[in-house]
Amino acid sequence: MATEVTANALFAGPDRGILHNVVLRHEAGIITSIEPAAAASPAPRSFVIPAFVNAHDHARPTASSFGAVDMPLESWILRSAMGTPPDAYLAAASAMARSARAGCGAMMIHYTRPSDKLPLVAEAKEIARAAGDVGIRIAFALAVRDRNPVVYGDGEPVLSALSAEDRGSIEQLFVRPAMSPRDYIELTETIASEISGPTIDVQFGPAGVQWCSRQLLEAIAENSARTGRRVHMHLLETIYQRAWADQNFPDGVVRWLRDIGLLSPRLTLAHGIHARPDELEMIAASGARLVTNFSSNLHLHSGLAPIAAAHRCGCAIAVGVDGLALDEDDDVIREMRLVQLAHGGLGFKRTWTRPEFLGLAIRNGRAATGAPGPGELAPGAAADFVVLDLDRLDRDAFLDVDPLQLLFARGNAALVRDVVVDGRTIVREGKVVGVDLPAIERELRGMYREGVKQFGGLQRAWGPLEGALSGWFEGQMGCG
Repeated sequence: MATEVTANALFAGPDRGILHNVVLRHEAGIITSIEPAAAASPAPRSFVIPAFVNAHDHARPTASSFGAVDMPLESWILRSAMGTPPDAYLAAASAMARSARAGCGAMMIHYTRPSDKLPLVAEAKEIARAAGDVGIRIAFALAVRDRNPVVYGDGEPVLSALSAEDRGSIEQLFVRPAMSPRDYIELTETIASEISGPTIDVQFGPAGVQWCSRQLLEAIAENSARTGRRVHMHLLETIYQRAWADQNFPDGVVRWLRDIGLLSPRLTLAHGIHARPDELEMIAASGARLVTNFSSNLHLHSGLAPIAAAHRCGCAIAVGVDGLALDEDDDVIREMRLVQLAHGGLGFKRTWTRPEFLGLAIRNGRAATGAPGPGELAPGAAADFVVLDLDRLDRDAFLDVDPLQLLFARGNAALVRDVVVDGRTIVREGKVVGVDLPAIERELRGMYREGVKQFGGLQRAWGPLEGALSGWFEGQMGCG
């Protein structure tokens, strides 16, 4: 039996624009029709748009609560280890539910911090269970790294600056045996056999070139080309990663990725802040996608990505929250607005129209996460959409103003009324339906407060460790 949703306004996509006073019908996860309504919908008014995509995230807690504040990524990664999930299901369900509540129908989970309390396949199954309960589409990539656990090179100068006790604590946390390329690929295939399905896409997840050996990246590239499995990885996020890449790949790191076959339409690259024009051209020519994470980059002092330039040369752009939205609330609507405001143009010259930007971010985000179709609202498309409170968005109602323009002017997650994914209502009247998010977060807070005690060694070592890290990167990477 078809379900009807009446919309005072509906954004069908960048080509068809805004439709007024229509009824959207969907059945079995598919939109069956969008037709004019017999009469204008009574209050409250609604604005229906395609579901957003959080195209780069890690399904983790708010790192600031663990003191990971006002520091570059290279320190932040180590400090935020205190946020290791005490329970894989609860931590993932919390992150996915926050994302869904903000209007996301799909989310990339680049899983960089397992709980260490379960075998990795079992932990992946817990993530999948959480996704099923929340009702969100996910792409899951178990992140892998097999070198440079502390710095981008020889970590001995940093470790030797610590006391013996502090060094032992840091090595126990971060210096661990690496998985072989073959073992990682086999593990990923096993995870895929356990959790892949219509709403879950399993991908390879190399953490980044500075953390992965050439042998590992070559093995992933070869297997991806042979099987078609997608790949998700970080690229050139910080000035130190740029300096490392130039030292280790004098002919160009992106060129090397292209030469080994990793650059392809199967690849999604997060950040790319310090990619150069010729590298953007290579990424564009390959069909790979570039995910920008605006607020995360501000929080971590990483810089502003060249998104307008990337778009002009043909890069497929998507938007991610990266677990560090501006207010650390997973608000993808605000994140979309920030990207548009920062990169949308100068003066009268525009990088894109707002309908074009929304359309490309959703289309490329869906491609990155393996979600079906471009995300436009039309008969035959997946029933993935968001119902916004148009009365709150158009709070003054002085004139007939394009609601999409209002959304980019002042929209945020508080406007989200309902979210439908694959025909299932996963958020109703602003509340996640499938899980009790407030109860989950209360339980998690109690677990984290108790669990943070196990990181006493990291807290004790933090002062000298942070100083040694700063000295190493400024000295070794030539950015001081």
